[in-house]
Amino acid sequence: MDNSINTIINEVMKMAHNKVETSILELSYILASILFIVGLKRLSHPEKARSGNILAAVGMVLAIVLTIFFHKMDGTGIKNIPLIIAALAIGTVLGWVSARKVKMTAMPQMVSIFNGMGGACAALISLMEFPHIKPELIRMTGMANGHTLAILLGLVIGGVSFAGSMIAFGKLDEKIKDVKSPLLKYFNLVMLAVIIAGVVYIMTLSSMPEMYIVYILVALALLYGVFFVLPIGGADMPVVISLLNSFTGVAAACGGFLYGNQAMLTGGILVGSSGTILTILMCKAMNRSLLNVIVGAFGGSSAAGGANDGDKTVKEISLSDAAVLLSYSQKVFIVPGYGLAVAQAQHTCHELDVLLESKGVELKYAIHPVAGRMPGHMNVLLAEADVPYTKLVEMEDANSEMSNTDVVIVIGANDVVNPAAEDDPSSPIYGMPIIKALDAKNVIVIKRSMAKGYAAIENNLFYHPKNRMLFGDAKAALQQLIAEIKSM
Repeated sequence: MDNSINTIINEVMKMAHNKVETSILELSYILASILFIVGLKRLSHPEKARSGNILAAVGMVLAIVLTIFFHKMDGTGIKNIPLIIAALAIGTVLGWVSARKVKMTAMPQMVSIFNGMGGACAALISLMEFPHIKPELIRMTGMANGHTLAILLGLVIGGVSFAGSMIAFGKLDEKIKDVKSPLLKYFNLVMLAVIIAGVVYIMTLSSMPEMYIVYILVALALLYGVFFVLPIGGADMPVVISLLNSFTGVAAACGGFLYGNQAMLTGGILVGSSGTILTILMCKAMNRSLLNVIVGAFGGSSAAGGANDGDKTVKEISLSDAAVLLSYSQKVFIVPGYGLAVAQAQHTCHELDVLLESKGVELKYAIHPVAGRMPGHMNVLLAEADVPYTKLVEMEDANSEMSNTDVVIVIGANDVVNPAAEDDPSSPIYGMPIIKALDAKNVIVIKRSMAKGYAAIENNLFYHPKNRMLFGDAKAALQQLIAEIKSM
């Protein structure tokens, strides 16, 4: 009798203990979700972005740690905890060292790798979980159930995101060239249709399919990810990066549905929705539809037509003339581009603006939404040089001030100031909003050579009577310009 009572008491205590652990875990997921949301909100302003990152990271660490120690499946906790902790430690060290050592010019490549790893994880989770779909669920509904759909979507979208991100990395690192073919977009459409048909086919089965069918679906998703990104040119890469980021978020959200994990679900939804919104905004900034970006990328297009047939005279400016012009100006705008990042000239650029302000010159930075090779690239670059956030002016606001600007200095930018976007209907970038440098009284372009930008078209700004070219490496040219201004 006493043994029976003790057994009952032990069972009750065990159930209560499990209930407490489950409650703690669920509360931690809710707290992690709140931290993700607050962190994302703080990322909307540069001054709060660092703290937003930290809050989101704390939420993720909280969810991971408590999952490891409190999660149970059928009363059994997670196994192989030492191996999991070792893997987390290795990943943390690799991520930390890589992020600390990466150059600012290679930041887009790192973003692509990190995003690709997220997609790979989501795909692997789905691949591992597919054979474990509960038999009783299949007996009730066949393969047509939400559990199967979440697995297949995570598998396909995660695979596309991984493969696409790796190709984006190679293109950004200039190891993979654009592949242009009119037939490629039709090939991609056919492959996408086959993938969708494969998902529908599996969902219509009444019993578990052979795993080789799932492996074929994985292979198709990976191939589609490769051929989806392969033809897209450098000018469109910021849009592609944000789109792939949204894919990874959706794949992670599918994992959240799969496990009923609130933190994973919230994180995936936030990444997916914010990536989608950013993609739409960037397409709007280029005055192009997302479909046009994907199947009609302008990177690598031929030179624009009629507007390029005029006067091709290039006028240079000496350091002394540039120094005088800047020193006696009232308002100056700097338009940064990827060339500024390549030259690692952001700190020297900030030194110039501090020097000019000491002479009473009002100086601001005009930021184009797709300048650089990833969303917000120029903002991150200038923030690294401690440029005050109040000096960073978005394109629309900067354009409204151009008519009252004495000098615009274009440093390493090209397509985002190309007037062909406004006055040449034959140009591939016609209709894309640009920073209207020609509305200012004077323009100085600091550039290594007359080479074309991402869109591979001529820039008529370089030949305009208002413009003067200051050839040379951006950092060296700025250092010489600073020395010249100081000597006045």
